[in-house]
Amino acid sequence: MSEQIKEKKLITDIFVEGARKGWNIAVHSTIPNVLMAFVIIYILNASGLLKLLGEYVGFIMTPLGLPGESIAVFLAAFLSWGGAAGVLVALVQEGTLNAQHIAILLPGMALVGSTVQYMGRILGVLGVPGRHYPVLFGICIVNAYLAMFVMQFLV
Repeated sequence: MSEQIKEKKLITDIFVEGARKGWNIAVHSTIPNVLMAFVIIYILNASGLLKLLGEYVGFIMTPLGLPGESIAVFLAAFLSWGGAAGVLVALVQEGTLNAQHIAILLPGMALVGSTVQYMGRILGVLGVPGRHYPVLFGICIVNAYLAMFVMQFLV
């Protein structure tokens, strides 16, 4: 009989391996997304497009007690959670958003977070037909909006 000998890893080796994986995720995914968000918000601010976005599309956010510019956070959340966090922080730094706004936005960010990324990673791999994507995205949007609507009464 052949016995399989399982190699026991030291706790320090497991920690170092996890730290390396975490570092790679941060360097190759999170930091670039957040940096991209800061750059986009800076460009939108400098060009005046963020103000226009808030005026012409922001009406969607006003029933939630949010300024129109907060739509940028919600839209960024579709692409990347890290990017949305970057947009959120940038808008807080410029004084557009406050703590109450953040509390309202977070459930919405969580419910639509990285939807576009997951479309390819999950729905595409599972072979879900493209005709179902609008319904699936719609469910995410409605859930997120309802969660933010409820949250405005809780904060």
